[in-house]
Amino acid sequence: MQTLFNTYKRYRTLQTHVISALPVVILMPHSACNCRCVMCDIWKDNKNLKQLTEDDISGLLGALRKFGTQQVAMSGGEALLNTNFFRLCAILKKEDIKITLLSTGLSIKKHADQLLQWVDEIIVSLDGDEPLHDAIRNVPGAFNKLKEGVEYIKLLNPDYRITTRTVIHRLNFRNWETIINEAKLMGIDQVSFLPADVSSHAFNRQMAWEEPKQHEILISERELPELQAVILRIIENNETDFNSGFIAESPRKIQQVYDYYAAFYGLNPFPFKKCNATWVSTVIEADGSVRPCFFHEAIGNIRDSSLATILNSDTAVRFRKTLDMSVNPTCVKCVCSLNLSPFAKLD
Repeated sequence: MQTLFNTYKRYRTLQTHVISALPVVILMPHSACNCRCVMCDIWKDNKNLKQLTEDDISGLLGALRKFGTQQVAMSGGEALLNTNFFRLCAILKKEDIKITLLSTGLSIKKHADQLLQWVDEIIVSLDGDEPLHDAIRNVPGAFNKLKEGVEYIKLLNPDYRITTRTVIHRLNFRNWETIINEAKLMGIDQVSFLPADVSSHAFNRQMAWEEPKQHEILISERELPELQAVILRIIENNETDFNSGFIAESPRKIQQVYDYYAAFYGLNPFPFKKCNATWVSTVIEADGSVRPCFFHEAIGNIRDSSLATILNSDTAVRFRKTLDMSVNPTCVKCVCSLNLSPFAKLD
């Protein structure tokens, strides 16, 4: 439950840039992935496996208690590839922390019983109809494994929350309306959409993509009118889905997918993001590296120092204090922002 004291600590964090409350933590339990997606490079380093251990998670508990962490998102890579994944969850659940799993969905049927026991909700990736999803994931049968997993969990517990997140890019924007319909047929509770990150070092990119690679994913300038037409149809034909919250974003946010891609060609500014991710969350990677968010550089490692010490080091405080998201190139082109007010409830 959100207490008045926790609200005050979250407010103080935003004012002072010193972390005294950390509502959300993102963990990457395993560095590898069981998909080979065209818009992500994580799988290219699968041979160099790294993973968080039970000792790593136990070592975080002091900081999580101190900062009143309420939610942990298990990201990746594919978190379920960590053979101790559910033991990690058990450690966190003893602290009454809500756990969200971000998954490719390939093995959720196999782990259904344990997921229902230890994980509060699942967010799966859905890239298109069956042939397109499989092509983008580079895994034959990926769509059907995802579909079977969702349907099986819903059979066991119809009220269990499963949502999808879709990266919209050059290869699937024409399939956008079909994606919405396929999610409904699966029994998904909510769909969410964002453009592709083509310019940062995130997703295991040792270097930011150069133009030839960018343009495999980046919607071209000549395709922008077609993208706009798809968006207008979605806004016009899915009013009920927007009103019910089945589509997580507002029509204005959906329009910003167009604005994001158009900005690469100087047709408009990149969409403004109101984001306080670096003040309300942190990312801990499979090797223990700590990042202010997915897209900024690491500021320490939990195997060298405590999370509390890392987050409130001189370097980290200075980073938050001087971060101007209106001009920082990483923030300006960011595709995934988080804005959590001190009064927002996560329970």
